[in-house]
Amino acid sequence: MRPKIRYASGLGIVVTFVAIAGLFGQTKKATNATSQTSEDPVAPAGNSIAGKKLFATVGCYACHGREAQGGSAYGPRLAPRPIAYPAFYAYVRKPVGEMPPYREKVLSDGQLADIYAFLKSQPRPKTADSISILK
Repeated sequence: MRPKIRYASGLGIVVTFVAIAGLFGQTKKATNATSQTSEDPVAPAGNSIAGKKLFATVGCYACHGREAQGGSAYGPRLAPRPIAYPAFYAYVRKPVGEMPPYREKVLSDGQLADIYAFLKSQPRPKTADSISILK
């Protein structure tokens, strides 16, 4: 049973998010899973290599860029620090705006976990201090 997502403001958002986080903590693990990260203990383990392939196959790259970097002509940046898994899951399943919904018939929960693992695996960009031409 999927939790019902309601949009509210203030304390209602926090309570809803905590409730969703608790429910998604019981999500099935993806096959060929890699280990969870301590940054997001609610996220199911996923396979980042499979996630990268899915990201391209289902067309996520068309708006979010090949490395999920986003940009002015793209959808928002998703990596290297994606939003918390419960919010990611809820948005992908029932998005607002121009993004199409990716229901379970299109992406299984395991495949969604793989895409999330891909997003989390993206390296962080270099700092300006580490780029010699900017010094």
